[in-house]
Amino acid sequence: MTTTRRDARVRSLMARGLILFGLLAVATPASALNTIAVDVATGKVLSQHNATQRWYPASTTKLMTAYVTLKALQAGEVAPDTPVVMTRAATAQAPSKMGYKPGSVMRLDMALRMMLVKSANDVAYAIAQTLGDGSLETFVGRMNADAAALQMLDTHFVNPNGLPQDGQYSSAKDLAILGTAIRREFPTYADYFSTEAIVVGQGIMKNGNGLLGRYRGADGMKTGYICASGFNLVASATRDGRTIVAVVLGAEGPIVRERAAAEVIENGFNTNPRSIRDVVTDLPPSAGPPADVSAEICSPAGRTARANERETEDKREETFGSPYMSELDRPPAAVPVSLGGAAGRGDIEPNVSLIAAYGIPLPTARPARPGEPGGPPAEAPASAAASNESAPAGAELGSELRPTQATP
Repeated sequence: MTTTRRDARVRSLMARGLILFGLLAVATPASALNTIAVDVATGKVLSQHNATQRWYPASTTKLMTAYVTLKALQAGEVAPDTPVVMTRAATAQAPSKMGYKPGSVMRLDMALRMMLVKSANDVAYAIAQTLGDGSLETFVGRMNADAAALQMLDTHFVNPNGLPQDGQYSSAKDLAILGTAIRREFPTYADYFSTEAIVVGQGIMKNGNGLLGRYRGADGMKTGYICASGFNLVASATRDGRTIVAVVLGAEGPIVRERAAAEVIENGFNTNPRSIRDVVTDLPPSAGPPADVSAEICSPAGRTARANERETEDKREETFGSPYMSELDRPPAAVPVSLGGAAGRGDIEPNVSLIAAYGIPLPTARPARPGEPGGPPAEAPASAAASNESAPAGAELGSELRPTQATP
């Protein structure tokens, strides 16, 4: 190796070392972010920092979409096998998404897992249309009504998936209220929020929540990210029968986010709620527009920092640089999901208005084949005597339905 090349390599290694040192030296502490930790049993605030500041929720919005859906399931309005149809409007949603074609059909329970694990914007939209009788506005109205009932006073929704849109905002406090309500009201659906991965065909899609499998007791709930919000996380963990919900908003990257969440939850477990008076719903509401951190998060410098952060993470063996987390030394526990299998309750009529309004390809009956009831006579083999027997009179046309199926 020539002296010039050797010197260049040394300078490169030194630069990378300085970047690594800088990242470690200025690692964002949890106290610099909008955070809160709440004891689920009592609703008491174990810690908080800027928890009432309005913020863009990004994909943590899907927790409210799930909340409305689980309420409908619990009330018998829908069933786990109620069909969710991918409309053209749903498939047009921006990533992250499953990428199914218009007309694809899945069970509601499958759709929920896709939405919560993959953070599929297209599926969240389709769920909203299904429960809104074809109307997105109707479903969003239910989201806002439930937010008001839960006393989420700094929250307003305009879509079910958290994609950037004026008028969509929340706060760490309000998202903690929502997470706490989900844990209290729907314990039988807890595994939907703790699923580490889903199996789709031959592929595996991992949950973006890095605490699952790495932080002791972690059991939920949902990540979120858009440029304006930074990296958000609503997390939960349970130890010795005690559950804590924590929220971190505005981190500059997923590693900082997960590390901060682990710290906030750990401090929560070390805090006795009996010594605390404040209940999360008692925190006063704020006012003003939500903060916008696009300039910091999506600038060239911000993207470079995250790339360097990922390189650093590789060297830390997936501990996120947290003393409270351990390496995931096994494959993620994955749940299979797929299209099809939808039936719905017998008293739920097919949503014809939804099908017509969004131009979904209708499934058609396959014509009966020769020899089948209602079909033409089967041709006799050359070696057999010809038969003039026809199908029995009044036989019905074959009714096999073939809705559009697709793979992501």
